Amino acid sequence: MNKEEELFQKRLTDLANCSQQRDIVCFTDFMNLNELNIFHSSQQKFSFVKWKTFGGYEAAERQMAAFIPDALSYDWEFPVSCLKIEPLNRRFAEKLTHRDYLGAVLNLGIDRGKIGDILPGEEGTWMFCHQSMEDFICSEIHRIRHTEVRCFVDNGSCTVSVNREKIAGSVSSIRLDAVLSLAFKGSRSSLSRLIEEGKVFVNGRLVTSNGCSLKEEDIISVRGMGKFKFLGQCSTTKKGKLLVEIEKYK
Repeated sequence: MNKEEELFQKRLTDLANCSQQRDIVCFTDFMNLNELNIFHSSQQKFSFVKWKTFGGYEAAERQMAAFIPDALSYDWEFPVSCLKIEPLNRRFAEKLTHRDYLGAVLNLGIDRGKIGDILPGEEGTWMFCHQSMEDFICSEIHRIRHTEVRCFVDNGSCTVSVNREKIAGSVSSIRLDAVLSLAFKGSRSSLSRLIEEGKVFVNGRLVTSNGCSLKEEDIISVRGMGKFKFLGQCSTTKKGKLLVEIEKYK
């Protein structure tokens, strides 16, 4: 673990201690996959408190963690706001990308940790942010590249849903590299390199072993390629291969 990772782990422990000592819920910022891996790998250091993670919607990649003391006696919510960004004139709108939206927000001087997932769509884009940033972002975002936009908080009717595609196929085993090959239509050798390069996470934990066996409901994220849920084994073929099913997030 390098110096930066050690400092992040210390911040997690400090938040857990603060939660326990003050009997309040303490939150992290939005964590990326590397930080989520450190979080899950450090759980023994803050096992004295309960915790939950959330990113604003099911299967969010960037998530906050909440540390919850045992003696908590009040209701609480994650400080996550859902913003909707849409063009003022769809007819003349450019096709904006995730990078465009993120760049527009970071150019305002906002820390990356205050921004969660950004989900571009045909009818506009959902952006999740820390609640403390919602008013500032909405008041400052008026144009992205050459497209005039409006930005507003839409927590009440936020119905973000992730398109899913079920894929069934045969694999030689339920090892991680074999199932990756099914999900991303590549050779096991090329996808094994992604594991060795530290780009594959299972349930938020970094996995560096090709031989990792998957379990039902495991969520696998591959940096730069996407994510999917392993639904499990359906049956066995006459030739001894395993028929499995996954649910790929699109």
